[in-house]
Amino acid sequence: MEKIKTAVIGVGHLGSRHARIYSELPGVELAAVVDSDRTRARDIAEQYGARACPTIADLPEDVEAVSVVVPTDRHFQVSAQLLEMGYHLLIEKPITVTVAEAEQLHRMAQERSLMIQVGHVERFNPAILAVEKILGIPRFIECHRLAPFQPRGTEVSVVLDLMIHDLEIILHLVASPVESVEAVGMPVLSPSEDIANARISFRNGCIANVTASRISAQRMRKIRIFQDDAYISLDYNAQEARVFRVEAGRILGETLGTERKEPLKLELSSFVDSVRLGGKPQVPAEHGLGALRLANEILAQAARETKKLARLREKKQEQW
Repeated sequence: MEKIKTAVIGVGHLGSRHARIYSELPGVELAAVVDSDRTRARDIAEQYGARACPTIADLPEDVEAVSVVVPTDRHFQVSAQLLEMGYHLLIEKPITVTVAEAEQLHRMAQERSLMIQVGHVERFNPAILAVEKILGIPRFIECHRLAPFQPRGTEVSVVLDLMIHDLEIILHLVASPVESVEAVGMPVLSPSEDIANARISFRNGCIANVTASRISAQRMRKIRIFQDDAYISLDYNAQEARVFRVEAGRILGETLGTERKEPLKLELSSFVDSVRLGGKPQVPAEHGLGALRLANEILAQAARETKKLARLREKKQEQW
């Protein structure tokens, strides 16, 4: 079997993991890496037996699949250039900052018969894969994604940085159009929202309540799903899922069988398989686009709520 040659654009904290995994996957060769930090690119290339390229234009012609792991505000520019050069892409989430940018990338890929997979890695979490097998029709979903503050990722709101993971999962699980969105959010340590909450109503009656924070003391990544016959509790960090059902007047719980694996490795393996076989990726561009549309609606609603609260404060100050 001929090896699929890959490259990684941006080999910081997450990009270096992409590079390491490509170097480990059977039937795959990490051919090149690119980073604005030339020393970093050289070090990662030497570590994993690849070539450090000065720019994207210097990528080897026989590369087929490329991971885009640059900051979100550079996703569009870098991805558009790579599509013009004829590469299949895995673009880390969110696909872009704006819906218009994502739509343009999607069109470019379709016009060139190229594939875009979006890096919503939680879709490859073993716990989610186990839950999908027993999922019915969700009635209520509650998500908490909390993390300590770190500067990386703060070029965008916490909604695009963290919450978007859960938005894509929820859209996938509910599989029903969004009817309405209520949201609040506020900046604390960065220029955009560092904490946000959204209540999402779906046409089929499901309600999702989603909270994301990047200023928390402890890390938490959990989702709870309530359906007619069961309550499912999933911990992304632990890769564990438990399901609770009422039987003979008693609540009985069981742990779903999962084998602990590296979700990013499953994701990149799936991406390479899609490139090799020509199939549709697990998380195609349109799924990433759907999550981005919902994220931007949440940001718009949060902004309106902030303005409304500011006007109320102004009125109270005038009364005083």
